[in-house]
Amino acid sequence: MAENEKEKEISEECTHDCSSCSANCSSREGGNTVVQIHESLNEFSRVKKVIGVVSGKGGVGKSIVTSLMSVMFSRKGYKTAILDADITGPSIPKAFGLNQRAMGSEKGIHPVTTEGGIEVMSINLLLENAEDPVVWRGPVLAGTVKQFWSDVVWGDIDFMFVDMPPGTGDVPLTVYQSLPIDGIIVVTSPQDLVSMIVGKAVKMAKLMNVPILGIIENMSYFACPDCGKKHYPFGESKIEEVAKRYDLEVIAQLPIDPKNARACDEGRIESIVSDEAKAAAEKLETLIH
Repeated sequence: MAENEKEKEISEECTHDCSSCSANCSSREGGNTVVQIHESLNEFSRVKKVIGVVSGKGGVGKSIVTSLMSVMFSRKGYKTAILDADITGPSIPKAFGLNQRAMGSEKGIHPVTTEGGIEVMSINLLLENAEDPVVWRGPVLAGTVKQFWSDVVWGDIDFMFVDMPPGTGDVPLTVYQSLPIDGIIVVTSPQDLVSMIVGKAVKMAKLMNVPILGIIENMSYFACPDCGKKHYPFGESKIEEVAKRYDLEVIAQLPIDPKNARACDEGRIESIVSDEAKAAAEKLETLIH
């Protein structure tokens, strides 16, 4: 059997865990390194930086953080895009008020552009009914994410934010392996179990050799509209403690703001004015090399 045929056979059977594999393939680097085979970007696209937005659990506002960062970077003059990799729980189109379906041409699938000029691709932009559930197994979900990278005509993008599903399952693994991730943002909330959840996300990123840009604590506090005093409905923030434990940079502590939540529900996230989100984007910009 030729060497390249052996490699092909190994790759088809690969579990991506080199620590339990005795094969001597060219992608093997030893230890616990997981094999990365990046997919080719659509030939009519140029993406300079790819930022993953991750969380160890759901319900922490990862998609809102993804949307806010793309909006803030867009306001800074960058051409931004969002690849919604949360296939079974897509919420990006609703936050931007996108109701039209993505169209295709001989070049590929064209993303839908928001009012502010952000390019978006999400499974909800391809479904006939946005409320239809996506009941697919892992390999199909992973294949869809790859297609969002290789078959979508993104054009010229400065920063692409990838909204990833929570946890450490098939889709996050596919994103890490298939997309050239320049760094990730870990999104969390101020709860007792946050350290363990952050730890899982951090360790997965390190296993995949993906740089961790920092951590954003969402729903960190609520500022009284009358006196401005900060209240902590989920308990005092543990962000500094967690950041120190895992050697992470604290990017921001974002407050609970009913106006922002209402804007997202109404598809008006691009209308949000947030000093905290603006400051987070400025700090994130300095962390991206």
